[in-house]
Amino acid sequence: MTTTRTALRDHLVASRIAGEVRTSRENNLENAGRMARGEEHYAFGLVPLRPWTQDEVFTVMVERCGISADLDHLAGVDTIDPDLTIAALERWRMRLAPAAAQRERVLLATGHPTGVLAMHLRIAAALRAAGAEVLVPELSWSWDCGGPRPLRVRAVNGVHLLASGGELLHTHEPDPMRAVLAALAEQGIDPPDLVVADHGWAGAAAEAGIATLGLADCNDPALFVAEHEGKPIVTVPLDDNVPPHLYDPLSAYVTDWRVP
Repeated sequence: MTTTRTALRDHLVASRIAGEVRTSRENNLENAGRMARGEEHYAFGLVPLRPWTQDEVFTVMVERCGISADLDHLAGVDTIDPDLTIAALERWRMRLAPAAAQRERVLLATGHPTGVLAMHLRIAAALRAAGAEVLVPELSWSWDCGGPRPLRVRAVNGVHLLASGGELLHTHEPDPMRAVLAALAEQGIDPPDLVVADHGWAGAAAEAGIATLGLADCNDPALFVAEHEGKPIVTVPLDDNVPPHLYDPLSAYVTDWRVP
């Protein structure tokens, strides 16, 4: 079933995936500063081509995400421009369509198992149905972060996540994607033609020079700055942790490859 642009825009605003979002203005401004200061957790595995000031990061977020441009707006509600969201989703669709038609090799991953995992799962299923290869390498990697159990990568229906025992974990770290890419190389498998991911999973892939379709919230500027610098990533601005079913119209839109 085709999702029209108008219906999608209405849905984005009604669901608060875009428009007035739940991510606060304070957090958006704080994280822009953290990224500009080079705090590793906010870099998502990306190395900027040059130093960035907080004001420059802020400007990128106004232009590419649609946060408020009002410099005096320091607290409360902030925004994501739904038209920017749709424009980026359209670029996703234009890249996913040839990936499906040409049966490319695609790697999918997410750091948000309670939110955008649903979107990644639907994209993985659509790619497989079209004959594309969804990559899931054998992986023995583990990550000791000082917790009760080492962390590992678990693939769920073709989508890679960080896991601890029986739990799927929220993460912004790039190390899991680096481990997956290293496993491919160790097994003599070429890098993927395309990565569909978010947070550090997406950042590590783009930094490795792999064509990447990324998702990011308005408090996560690293992927937007990377795209602005010309790295191989297309970043969709959205609230990345609304109830999973609310992403269904977005998934339908980017996998409706019949639409030019």
